[in-house]
Amino acid sequence: MTSIVVHYQEIALKGKNRPWFIARLVNNIRHATSDLDIRAVRPLVGRLELALGPAATYEQVRERLVRVFGIANFSKAARAPLDVEAIAAAVLGDLGDLQPRSFRVTVKRADKRFPMKSPEVEREVGGRIKLAKGWRVDLDEPELTISVEMLTSEAFYTFAKERGPGGLPTGVSGKVACLLSGGIDSPVAAWRMMKRGCSAILVHFHSYPFLSRASQEKVRELAQLLTTYQQRSRLFMVAFGEIQRQVVLTAPAPLRIVIYRRLMMRIAERIAKENGARALVTGEVIGQVASQTLENMSLIASVTDLPILRPLVGMDKEEIVEQAGRLGSYEISIVPDQDCCQLFTPKHPATRATRAAVEEAESRLPIEEMVNRAVEQAEVESFQFPAPPGSQLP
Repeated sequence: MTSIVVHYQEIALKGKNRPWFIARLVNNIRHATSDLDIRAVRPLVGRLELALGPAATYEQVRERLVRVFGIANFSKAARAPLDVEAIAAAVLGDLGDLQPRSFRVTVKRADKRFPMKSPEVEREVGGRIKLAKGWRVDLDEPELTISVEMLTSEAFYTFAKERGPGGLPTGVSGKVACLLSGGIDSPVAAWRMMKRGCSAILVHFHSYPFLSRASQEKVRELAQLLTTYQQRSRLFMVAFGEIQRQVVLTAPAPLRIVIYRRLMMRIAERIAKENGARALVTGEVIGQVASQTLENMSLIASVTDLPILRPLVGMDKEEIVEQAGRLGSYEISIVPDQDCCQLFTPKHPATRATRAAVEEAESRLPIEEMVNRAVEQAEVESFQFPAPPGSQLP
């Protein structure tokens, strides 16, 4: 096969903005396959075509396309002369070692001047394939569908359709800042926002040197994984242990979790605004832990004027774990570590903290100074996929 045809779905509904969405998808595909032998990525009517060079294999390109948001499905493809015998011969030559239990041929004529009608071409091409392969024809639920499109000067055929990740091309919906822990939930939340077209900067709070660097290493792995979906990422490592120590010395134990989270939101908001992000993203789920009651979530959100997006808020843990498994983050997330959530955690955190009590406790803390120091001292790491030649991962 000499090409791969990419189909999009949601982009087709974008009206006058469709060319901009398509251009972004084309750019993302080009970047995702930049180290492979791809001769061209070009828009066709209602689809895109990747022209493969001799060094590119379908398996290589497939591994990249299943991670490019905006792709509904894609198929192996090639061109043939506008002749039934030539089309059948070309298709048979490209079927390789495929052994489907059943097949069918579908034909569309883009140029109605071709003398044979679509059903006639289907019968002729399908008959030749059946004669050569002995496969059973199934017009209702075939295991393999071979699609042929009769163009003005040539025919275009595809088969072995595979599902893409769907969604919108990363970057079309603006930038968000995702709070990324080493747990199961937050990587899934970041991935879901990327799927809706958002570019995500990643913010991780750690408690080194009070705790080990394990959470930082895990988050680097998660950032590398997420970067395979959005091609470029920046990870902000924020030291939070000293801030927690200050809170412990000042605030009542039941309120500490809420105060920690409010400080995280203030710091993440500052990082977001300085880097052009228009919203914060968390992996919060209603009722999952003490800080995620409606009362506490509202109190935590009140410190920022940026929208806080919670793509997992109504999901069950089993649903999140299943998505983490498909994403590939689950095996990383379950590795034991020591993150800031384990440091100075009270035994009985307040599940319904009051604004008055929290603000009174915060009044004894140098909030602005703490936020400024955390943002100034945050370490920034950059990730790119595919990695540039000769580069080393952070």
